[in-house]
Amino acid sequence: MTALVTGGTRGIGYATVGELATLGAVVHTCSRNHTELNEKLQEWQSKGLSDWFGLTFLAESKERSLWRLSSSVFDGKLSILVNNAGTTIIKPCEEQTLEDYTTVMITNVEAPYHLSQLAHPFLKASGNGSIVFISSVAGSMALPRLSAYSASKGAINQITKSLACEWAKDNIRINTVSPWAVRTSITKPVNYLHLNKWNGNAEDSEPEEISMVAFLCLPAASYITGQVICVDGGYTAGGCWPFQNFSFNLFNP
Repeated sequence: MTALVTGGTRGIGYATVGELATLGAVVHTCSRNHTELNEKLQEWQSKGLSDWFGLTFLAESKERSLWRLSSSVFDGKLSILVNNAGTTIIKPCEEQTLEDYTTVMITNVEAPYHLSQLAHPFLKASGNGSIVFISSVAGSMALPRLSAYSASKGAINQITKSLACEWAKDNIRINTVSPWAVRTSITKPVNYLHLNKWNGNAEDSEPEEISMVAFLCLPAASYITGQVICVDGGYTAGGCWPFQNFSFNLFNP
């Protein structure tokens, strides 16, 4: 297995890189931060995982630039693409600027969509390709101050279903993992004290707990495609909880 995981130096991406490597995949990852990328490489090497790592050193955000670099590194071989990199801007809708909206949409929708297009011939050639998008429960349920982010994740959910149907003939599976609040740099503003009162599992999750990502890449998941799978400690099963009142204090000041 050869995998490319975007945004692999933090959070869910970082955990996914490590898990795929321990499962025997040759993993390529990327980051806009060279220093952070090198630090993680040293960490992985210290754990004895260096034989499974390829590095795509990305300072640019353009997908085609990433693809030129990464495709030369993995010599045209790719069976797994994990579209993990993303961002959010937490503001009420009336305060969201066009720049805010554009930033979220380019990062969360356009980038993974175009990267998937570029990956298609390689995944098809592998004979058993898999794409996993990282979405959010915000793509399925309304959350306060996240209108642009929610729209971007809702788009990813629908792209998942569309591509799964279009590319089934090419033996490429496409699925999405939708976490609830995972402790990463992107969720620092979340008020976990209030959140945990209402989560069905009574806890927020750590990136390492989102192991569904790696599972969906494996042959064991060969009959799973077009699915948006919530990994949320029971949150969506319990409904919207207190969000009928959007003044609920989900985020820290």
